[in-house]
Amino acid sequence: MGGPWLAADPTDDPRQERYVVRALRTAIFLGMTIPSLASGQAVATGFLDRMVRVGEHSAAYQVYVPRDYDGSRPWPVILFLHGAGERGTDGLLQTEVGIGSAIRRNPSRYPALVVMPQSPRDSVWQGAPAQAALAALDRTIAEFNIDPARVYLTGMSMGGNGSWYLAYHHPDRFAALAVICGFVSPFRAVRSFVPDGEGTLYERLAERIAHLPVWLVHGAADPVVPVVESRAMHDALKARGGDVHYVELPNVGHNAWDPAYQSPELIQWLLAQRRPPRERP
Repeated sequence: MGGPWLAADPTDDPRQERYVVRALRTAIFLGMTIPSLASGQAVATGFLDRMVRVGEHSAAYQVYVPRDYDGSRPWPVILFLHGAGERGTDGLLQTEVGIGSAIRRNPSRYPALVVMPQSPRDSVWQGAPAQAALAALDRTIAEFNIDPARVYLTGMSMGGNGSWYLAYHHPDRFAALAVICGFVSPFRAVRSFVPDGEGTLYERLAERIAHLPVWLVHGAADPVVPVVESRAMHDALKARGGDVHYVELPNVGHNAWDPAYQSPELIQWLLAQRRPPRERP
């Protein structure tokens, strides 16, 4: 998670960022096409460039479409929120760290569409960037054959905070939530989104989302985001009877996302969750 969060991150150097972007443009999946069994039309697969317009602004995002997607059946979809080091406007860097990297290593582990929006520089996953992420998700749901009961949310570091934010504001939107080295309390430029009230921030957040299955991963030696953030959310959710799993990785620093997103157990658990049918009024 680079930028002001981790000064040693190579993406702090604009020259390095330009090099990374050029490399990504060369190495990124070009997108294959296969016949659609449902319509007979070609379906693009791989990492696809997309744009979404929110108000007067346009935002780039990527959608990963598995090679065997053909639109003949509903598919699950995952919304992924990146960390601070992948912020920008190129629409690519957010695919190189975290879930995008895990997909490239083992695409068979991800039988789902994955939406990867990008937060602008000097912003966090709250307010307008969070709304743009939801707009990208909605656009994907409209474009592809998506199972409405299998819409998932995950994020890492700053994106973990954004995942808590979206879950708080849209507690019935997602079937499950996976937060990697995330945080809830105010942290550097990130303000609290949980209104004042009785109990701690964690307790007030847990009260609103206790019905949502949650998987947490955090490095025990994280020097950037304190591990107590995930411990406190685990305890608050457990106290309210939540379905919460917590994996604390010994001797792991801030980069808990590589072992998390490369874990078949986490992804299998996530994709097994289904949102209950909504009750009719």
